[in-house]
Amino acid sequence: MVEAVVVPATFDFWASRLHPTLSWDRPLARIVARTRASSDAVTLVLRPNRHWQGFMAGQHVNVSVEIDGTRVTRSYSLSDAPRADGRIAITVKAVDGGRLSRHLCENARVGDVLELGPAFGEMTLPEASSGPLLFVAAGSGITPLMAMLRAEAARGMPRPLTLVYWARTREEFCFAVELRQLAVRHTGFQVHFVLTRADALAPDESEGRVSEQQLSTLVPDAAQRHVYACGPGGFVETVRALLASSAVTFQSEAFSPPPRVVEEGGTVQVTLTRRGQTLAVPRGQSLLTALEEAGLNPASGCRMGICNTCACGKRSGTTRHLHTDAVQHEPVSALRLCVSGAASDLVLDL
Repeated sequence: MVEAVVVPATFDFWASRLHPTLSWDRPLARIVARTRASSDAVTLVLRPNRHWQGFMAGQHVNVSVEIDGTRVTRSYSLSDAPRADGRIAITVKAVDGGRLSRHLCENARVGDVLELGPAFGEMTLPEASSGPLLFVAAGSGITPLMAMLRAEAARGMPRPLTLVYWARTREEFCFAVELRQLAVRHTGFQVHFVLTRADALAPDESEGRVSEQQLSTLVPDAAQRHVYACGPGGFVETVRALLASSAVTFQSEAFSPPPRVVEEGGTVQVTLTRRGQTLAVPRGQSLLTALEEAGLNPASGCRMGICNTCACGKRSGTTRHLHTDAVQHEPVSALRLCVSGAASDLVLDL
């Protein structure tokens, strides 16, 4: 009965005067702590309201903030294991041209309120011990693996775990002090820091880009391990080629897409039924990018085809998945704008 007469937006407006995270149904979170994670990243500890449904270590969350009057949404990995007090943490790297990442790293302060989406992502650990683990990370790909590592540490590190972590310089490693402390505390945990643009100095450091020789030297028993890899698209594809066929299991996520070869061939017509608008977009370009370049602002999150925030219905036409090159002819189906390119004229439910 109450829901029939309450306007959620009106309730939220007045409730926020009492407490910044009071809301009728929106998951909101207040920043309660902010720490420097590396030379170009910060960790924000958040206290969500009661509408937040929780997460598993390794998952991601869409974070929304209003910046200069525009709502901006991006997806970030949760960098801590679930806590008894309900707090969550994200570790954000400042990206050149990244509107939200720059805002969170440079302008967000304790007390600010962020809007959250539900947790998503399938790269999580099984609860039961199932053999030794190998985590392979590059750059900000450490964040979901750090959440899983902390979850393992909270359980007493029940299985052997090795982390091999790449960064350009020593200052860009996140959580370095904590990782070394965990290696001292738990005999079953080893960490190797690999530098690509600096000389190795410490006993746990080495140099060079990911290669078969380097991995076999650092983790000679990789074939007996469950492997989890996260980092830029090209890095993850290299690790996949080196380990996927030999490891016990292999799971990975990339936070940037692999290099794309954009098809030549001019433009196609994309009709947006709800807007009553038809646009000419380049063949083979991400539909999300094409719509944004046309001045539209469709909902989006991870921009990697994981979170489904940009999913919409397709009434007719042919699309191509930009990561797998798979062609989809079926009409009246769903697609994700961020990883789909038009291969013919399209009609979309937008």
